[in-house]
Amino acid sequence: MMQADEADDYVIATGEAHSVSDFLDEAFSYVGLDWEPYIRQDPRYFRPIDPPILVGDASKARDRLGWEPRVSFRELVRSMVDAELAAAGIARPAPSDPVAQL
Repeated sequence: MMQADEADDYVIATGEAHSVSDFLDEAFSYVGLDWEPYIRQDPRYFRPIDPPILVGDASKARDRLGWEPRVSFRELVRSMVDAELAAAGIARPAPSDPVAQL
């Protein structure tokens, strides 16, 4: 984008759809936990009508810039978990570690 001849707007996206549950499954399983005992849903905050599935279309970036996503959903979630654990000074427990079963 920075090397393009003219400035323009681009969508940077994988083109994949993932739910909040998908995110929670990946993040919690990465540290050996089941998310359901730790997460509560409050119906007061549910949207009355969910929008249709929203998926980013990066075709313009792909066509004009040759851009392709290089990080998978799984890698992104795990990177986010690793960053949060590092910021908190916590080592990621192995899934078989009893600490992971808290």
